[in-house]
Amino acid sequence: MSTALLTDLTIFILALLVGIEVIGKVPATLHTPLMSATNAIHGIVLVGAMLIGVSAHNAVGYVLAFIAAFFAGANVVGGYAVTGRMLKMFRRKAPEQDAPETTAALNGHKGLKGMLSRMGKAQS
Repeated sequence: MSTALLTDLTIFILALLVGIEVIGKVPATLHTPLMSATNAIHGIVLVGAMLIGVSAHNAVGYVLAFIAAFFAGANVVGGYAVTGRMLKMFRRKAPEQDAPETTAALNGHKGLKGMLSRMGKAQS
C-alpha cells in the first residue's frame, strides 16, 4: 500500500468520524433545512470524486472514486428532492373558481335572500 493511499484513507476516515459527530448533534427538526442547505457541498464532493477517478492509477482508486461519486450523486439528488418538497409546502394554493351563476348572483345581490330571490326560490 502506498503512502499517498494511506494518507488519503486516513483523511477520509477522519472526515467520516467528524461528519458523524457533527450531524449527530443536530436536532431532528433541523435535519431537513440542513440537508437542503448542503447541496452545494455535495456537489463539491462529486467533483472531488471525479478528480479522484481521473488521478487513479489502479483498481482500488477506481473503486473508491466510483463509490464516492455514487454516494455524492445520491446526496445531490436527495437534497434537491427534499428541497423541492419543502418549497412545495410553502406555496400558496390557487383560489378555487366558483360557478359563474353563483359568482354573478353574489356580485349582483347582497346576502342570501337576494341571491335566492334572483334564482326564484325566495318567499317574501
